[in-house]
Amino acid sequence: MELTTTAYGTWSGGRFMHYGETLSEERYIECIRTAYDAGIRTFVTADVYGNGKADELLGQALEGIDRATYCLVGMVGHDFYEGQRQGNKGYPRFTDPELRGPEGYKDYLRMACVESLKRCRTDHFDLLMLHNPDEIGYTSEAVWAGLRALKEDGLTERLGVAPGPANGFTLDLIHCFEHFGADIDWAMLILNPLEPWPSGLLLPACEKFGIKVLTRVVDYGGVFHGDLKPGHTFKPGDHRAYRPQGWVEQGLEKSARMLPIVEKYHLTPLQVASIWNLSQPMVESVVPSFFQETADCGHGIDDQIREFAALPDVRFTPEEVEQIRAIGDNTGCMILKGASKRHQSSERADEWPMRPDLLEIAGRYGLGEDW
Repeated sequence: MELTTTAYGTWSGGRFMHYGETLSEERYIECIRTAYDAGIRTFVTADVYGNGKADELLGQALEGIDRATYCLVGMVGHDFYEGQRQGNKGYPRFTDPELRGPEGYKDYLRMACVESLKRCRTDHFDLLMLHNPDEIGYTSEAVWAGLRALKEDGLTERLGVAPGPANGFTLDLIHCFEHFGADIDWAMLILNPLEPWPSGLLLPACEKFGIKVLTRVVDYGGVFHGDLKPGHTFKPGDHRAYRPQGWVEQGLEKSARMLPIVEKYHLTPLQVASIWNLSQPMVESVVPSFFQETADCGHGIDDQIREFAALPDVRFTPEEVEQIRAIGDNTGCMILKGASKRHQSSERADEWPMRPDLLEIAGRYGLGEDW
């Protein structure tokens, strides 16, 4: 089954990514079932969330539902089987040289895929994505040969790449497309009306190589759910608390300037953000985060899910797309991850030195040299 326009991610509900109130296992499962009952037919999970717990709960939630009626997207890449968690850096990528060399990539990928499928209570993914790859993951033939073997053996129908966890990796992704584009069906990118940069730079390359795009963070940390107010206090540990001060207020001010589009199409803010994404070249699926904010804050997570599931089948004109992009233009607002001239060595799994071949790509795609 191909991915549907609306998708549900297992990071929703605060259970594994520490957003908003943390749902109990029972409540978490209820939300997944609410999504299915509301008409959402694509479910996205990552094996590292809860060291397999997200897979397991998703499998429980979908137990007894005809497998042919939903699309399952899995992600593997963080080695929590043999690797040791490195504080806020998380688990090492399976390509970490301290864990294994290229000769071990294929076996690891097969093991991780099979174990994730067992937890999800199924025998195949409709799409399997390489999750948050390091530099080796973007460039290694052994990695992509290992992924290709999973597809050839029927463990997944499609393959993709999901960069992260933060924003960036623009040149790395284009390099990956140029070398392994024949194997890549989908890419998952951060994109929304308040963060058109840098993922917008990648869409022409996705179009060139025929790579479909699944977009995440369309809700912009909850701003487009309409529950956040100026001065909102995030609980300790909530990932959004680490964003720059004033991001909520700035986001609310900019989203308010999009009200004419909201009113013209009779949409909610989240629906506007989702349709704006889907109006971009190659963007074919959207997966927001759903938050249960404090008990007295706005509408609950079930209402958010149903609102998203009711996304109307409309698209914005090119003029409207540009109008919204200009309002939310965030060019240069953050330090990007991936290859950068800032680094002389690779100190983290998501940052590494710039290479001449990547600057050559930047030149060919008109992306400049300021990386």
